[in-house]
Amino acid sequence: MSDLPKAIQINEEGPREGFQFERVPIPTARKIELIDSLSETGLNQIQVASFVNPKNVPGMADADQIVAGFTRKPGVRYTALWLNEKGLQRAIATARLDVKGSLSLTASEAFLKRNQNRTAAQDLEGERSIARMYKANGIPVERTSVRAAFGCNYQGDVPTAHVVSLVGKLLEVASEEGFTIKLVSLADTMAWATPVSVKRMVGAVRDKYPDLQVALHLHDTRGMGIANAYAGLEMGVAIFDSSVAGLGGCPFAGHKGAAGNVCTEDLVFMCDEIGIETRVDLAQLIASAILAEDVVGHPLPGSVMRGGTLAALRTAIKAGAAA
Repeated sequence: MSDLPKAIQINEEGPREGFQFERVPIPTARKIELIDSLSETGLNQIQVASFVNPKNVPGMADADQIVAGFTRKPGVRYTALWLNEKGLQRAIATARLDVKGSLSLTASEAFLKRNQNRTAAQDLEGERSIARMYKANGIPVERTSVRAAFGCNYQGDVPTAHVVSLVGKLLEVASEEGFTIKLVSLADTMAWATPVSVKRMVGAVRDKYPDLQVALHLHDTRGMGIANAYAGLEMGVAIFDSSVAGLGGCPFAGHKGAAGNVCTEDLVFMCDEIGIETRVDLAQLIASAILAEDVVGHPLPGSVMRGGTLAALRTAIKAGAAA
């Protein structure tokens, strides 16, 4: 237990991850309503939209309207996703987002072909182009990520050594443009991770690059999300992407039951119970999770939003005993 961090950083991705995945159109006003609710929870980073081709991701056709409409709260970073210079320029033009660059490679060439119609060599050259784009626009880059780092529905298991080598390539690309990378995110895009593989992968990356912070982007398709998060905590990981109420999924994952990121309120609950600081108001977050379910109009997979917190039960039991 000695490697457990004292506090963690949670990057909320529900509004982007979730609304781009929903099959039924969600009114822009309701998307904004959820973002504003999340802004009141103590979360200090919220990804609100994707600036991508609306033909490919119709759920984000209103990205500009979303960004124009939410209420910025001091102390909260509002981010977005983009895949090319056009998307970056749209994000910059809003003048309402915290724009920072990130470089990414995909560990599965089969998934890469389906997701972006690229080979691994083209993916690497594409990131060189993106790095130059960031430099030309004065955008700082301190973060990298490896997608499909734990396995792929089209290709199978991903060797640990391959992921470590991709981290090295990302560091080289960043260095070519004068960027110093501080963090690498390992993304379990198609939910192949288990607690054992999380520990193995995080350990291998840390052994090779001990100065890099490691973040985890975990999906819950096979019910391993919170277990994998705990395995990451045991390895000292202190940065996690998550999704309120478990919103979302990957539309290109090739799995009809693909689930979203590890559920934010479940992650906060676990950390609260084991004494890890999140700076998040869990009661307010549960209210946001209930709102998220109302916005999408169907049940979402979050557990704590239904089961409640032990803190609330303890209070009720004490009140009953006092009476």
